[in-house]
Amino acid sequence: METVVSGIRSTGNLHLGNYYGALQNFIKMQSEYNCFFFIADLHSLTTHPTPADLHTNVKQVLVEYLAAGIDPDKATIYVQSDVPEIAELYLYLNMNAYLGELERATSFKDKVRANPDNVNAGLLTYPVLMAADIIIHKATKVPVGKDQEQHLEMARTFGNRFNRLYNHDYFPEPYAFSYSNNLVKIPGLDGKGKMGKSEGEGNAIFLSDTPEAIRKKVMRAVTDGGPTTENQAKPQEIQNLFDLMKVVSSADTLAHFDNLYNTCIIRYGDLKKQLAEDMIIATAPIRDRINAIANDAAYLSKVAQHGADKARESASKTIREVREIIGFRKF
Repeated sequence: METVVSGIRSTGNLHLGNYYGALQNFIKMQSEYNCFFFIADLHSLTTHPTPADLHTNVKQVLVEYLAAGIDPDKATIYVQSDVPEIAELYLYLNMNAYLGELERATSFKDKVRANPDNVNAGLLTYPVLMAADIIIHKATKVPVGKDQEQHLEMARTFGNRFNRLYNHDYFPEPYAFSYSNNLVKIPGLDGKGKMGKSEGEGNAIFLSDTPEAIRKKVMRAVTDGGPTTENQAKPQEIQNLFDLMKVVSSADTLAHFDNLYNTCIIRYGDLKKQLAEDMIIATAPIRDRINAIANDAAYLSKVAQHGADKARESASKTIREVREIIGFRKF
């Protein structure tokens, strides 16, 4: 089976965008591919989390991976920092990553503009660590969004550069993997772009949100004054609500509110109430499993250790061979 690698940064709770945009596909992939799904706690250090926050966030993502349906007997679920071979490969790749190409990375320039007081080396070399995450397992398929495609291209560059430098066809080329023909993009509640953890608390519906929290967030979602002519185009903030309804509601419900909009008699309060209740129903099974798993420390420890052992078995083989190719020898 071909190898798939994907990770989520441990910077907070997972949300509907993570679930419908990624996790649902992960659940299908795990039966058909050799899957490595990791929690990227090393990547999160660029934003300097406190020790307590770091551990809590890692635990939350692990719990939500499991609650969403990732099976530790089918896929390898592990915490990035539990596999020190990743950091070692990151070091080797850094020796052949050049300042100019790292500074040209779009995400680095965006982060510098957004956080000019925290331009650390980890941000600069983020693509190198991402490359190490992927090629440590010799993955050929990487489920990534548009915003990560440049990083994936850089991962190919670093792997190919290693191959050329040491005259050894070792690392395969990883490519973006779209498991589904219809990629689901989940918009946020702020009326602008996609749902995200960093866009503000009210923008995302988290998988662990209580029904009360979901209702409160949805009722605060951005709307406009309502349609003024029949069948007019929906502005972005209204289209976002309909796109969310398309994911969590029945086709009949969506058609009902679409008709109300097109005939200029829609009441946004009714739309939001229906959307909130459908979100609550859609997330209920995951929320129940989150609550059941979160306090089972023995089970979480067993899953994390099992995943670390499997990931290290793959990673240590790569590192042994990489060290030999580079020329490290024991006396």
